[in-house]
Amino acid sequence: MKITAEQELSLIMEMLTHMDVPNEDASIVAEVTLDADLKGFSSHGLGRFPQYVTGLRMGTIKPKSEITLEKESGATALLNGNHSFGHVVTYRAMEMAIKKAKETGIGLVGVHDSNHFGVAGYYTDMAIMEDLIGIVIANTEPAVAPIGGKEPILGTNPLAIGMPSQSHYVSVDMATSASARGKLLEAKRRGELIPENVALDAQGQPTIDPLEALKGSILPFGAHKGYALAFMIEIMAGPLVKASHGKSVTGTANPEVMCTKGDLIAAIDPSKFVDIEDFKNQVDDFIAEIKTTPNVFIPGDMEVRNVKQHQGEGMSLDDNLVEELKEITAKLDLDTTSILGE
Repeated sequence: MKITAEQELSLIMEMLTHMDVPNEDASIVAEVTLDADLKGFSSHGLGRFPQYVTGLRMGTIKPKSEITLEKESGATALLNGNHSFGHVVTYRAMEMAIKKAKETGIGLVGVHDSNHFGVAGYYTDMAIMEDLIGIVIANTEPAVAPIGGKEPILGTNPLAIGMPSQSHYVSVDMATSASARGKLLEAKRRGELIPENVALDAQGQPTIDPLEALKGSILPFGAHKGYALAFMIEIMAGPLVKASHGKSVTGTANPEVMCTKGDLIAAIDPSKFVDIEDFKNQVDDFIAEIKTTPNVFIPGDMEVRNVKQHQGEGMSLDDNLVEELKEITAKLDLDTTSILGE
């Protein structure tokens, strides 16, 4: 079945407010979740929502956000999310980074004791809309084995960068693994196979079975290059921000345990270096040079295409996800037949 953007927002808001999440926080979670689905990151959209519901029920996600500012300087801050919704904590962290960047040229905010925050590119988009460069990195519970090993130690450790432009959406949002873990979870739910050269089973052998891959490890993208990048992110989003690292990271995929991962949120003000209009014009000049060859994409083009398509046609939900959502809404005594059917 398909769902419209308006229906998705309504469905999420109803579920969250019935689970004692305040309207403002629920709205942030709904907007970030919808953003993922519109852009085509369905593994981080509504398909991830049952995980959040489990977290609320288990107490690993606190419905009311109580974010603590632990340390602060002119350009930096360290936040304790106190196990609130990761979407809300990261939203507030980027707001703080943006404010600091406008004052000092850069804002750098570390976060610990938060939760899974959805799609990283939403937060770099916040910076773009303020004519700033946005950067978001995070570590996750182990999913990737180091080169030469077979035991997962590193996370899928996402990286997002957004760049202001006069006329283009310029954004990269990617895992440092060959696949995000959410895509494996999605393939498992849908009963689909995963591509080759993405994952190993528990014995270190290549597999296209998502269940075996989840028991084993995901390969780093680009072999040693992805591994090296994930390694560095593990430290910058772990020890640097008072969060866990390696095998001690929990809770990003398993909502039944407290989340111990970390995030590092940055905003950079180009106007502190050059004239902002000149900067954006030069970004566009570079893009024009890239696009002199027909059908060449820049980072962000695929998301723009997906958003247009999904706004016009709606977004597909697989049958298993629909049933999961029906079970959730039934337990909450919500009538969602107009959205999910009988």
